[in-house]
Amino acid sequence: MTPKTERAEIATKPVVYQIPGMDEVTIQRDIPYQITDAGPLGLDLYSPPDSKAGARMPAVIFVTGYSDLGAEKFLRCKLKEMECYISWAKLVAASGLRAITYLNHTPARDLDELFRYIRENAEVLGIDERRIGVWSCSGNVPLALDVLMREPIRCAALCYGVTLDLDGSTNVAESAKKFGFANPASGKSVRDLPPELPLFIARAGRDEPGLNKTMDHFIAHALAANLPITVANHATGPHAFDVLHDSEASREIIRQILAFLRLHLA
Repeated sequence: MTPKTERAEIATKPVVYQIPGMDEVTIQRDIPYQITDAGPLGLDLYSPPDSKAGARMPAVIFVTGYSDLGAEKFLRCKLKEMECYISWAKLVAASGLRAITYLNHTPARDLDELFRYIRENAEVLGIDERRIGVWSCSGNVPLALDVLMREPIRCAALCYGVTLDLDGSTNVAESAKKFGFANPASGKSVRDLPPELPLFIARAGRDEPGLNKTMDHFIAHALAANLPITVANHATGPHAFDVLHDSEASREIIRQILAFLRLHLA
């Protein structure tokens, strides 16, 4: 892992909430899930402190829609080496679930390979492939939505994310072009999501207005389609409030997300 002192400042910031057992979580780092011309791509598997080797357990995959090839240029580390991803994965594992973070070069293609690897190696990894959830945030959410439309996911928590271009909007497409995140769900609608899929949406009230506009349209369409959606609005929260807003309001939404994942996976 890149030493903390070498990472960009934002990459050194953990989640503003902790629970007992996080320091006892077991981490298996850089398990190769795909071999590419540039070398192996690895995943990190976080397991609860009291989990037994080989025991099949639910898992949460932290979906990233930015390529690590680009992210390393400004973060000076891989996405999975950011302290926020490390602490979120530890929170999930300390809550009794396995958690997976991973390296990617081509976000959409590599995520497909990750799911294929997990399905084919679920027993070795100790994962119940029938009980997989997704966590994603910010510009990573469009890729998460795409995979939710195609893979048998049990539930998903989506935090302060750009979503889908609805009602004639082009905000997501323009942001994807500007910031370089994957947007394979372009042209899709809320009705392309499985109607029984539980979604938790965490909204940052003081986020960038254009981003919240896409999220608000998504929420309205999800309610109109009567999807099982839970919305938590952090009225005073900025973008990435789980990392940047050390408040009880932030911690309460984090607790809600963990409870949501446990409810639908465990």
